[in-house]
Amino acid sequence: MERIGVRELRSQVATALRRAGDGERIVVTVDGVPIAQLGPLEAPGPPTLDDLAAAGLVRLPHRDDKPTPPEPFGVPVDVRVDTVMAELRGEVRARR
Repeated sequence: MERIGVRELRSQVATALRRAGDGERIVVTVDGVPIAQLGPLEAPGPPTLDDLAAAGLVRLPHRDDKPTPPEPFGVPVDVRVDTVMAELRGEVRARR
């Protein structure tokens, strides 16, 4: 779903209406705050998360932090993979 500022909408109203008539939903914003939505007269199906967010009913998730990836570790060439996995899981196995 595209967002368009009210100033841009004023200068491109015919294009925005044509796109809305073709089934696209366009959120109109004032100072970055959604205030209206242009779209087809009949909904194409159940509302999407973007539709609900545009209506102010839900907030979309936003995360800047990402979990740190695990530290890589070396595996000796002469050790079987199942033995390494058993050690990682805390299982005790006799070496063959």
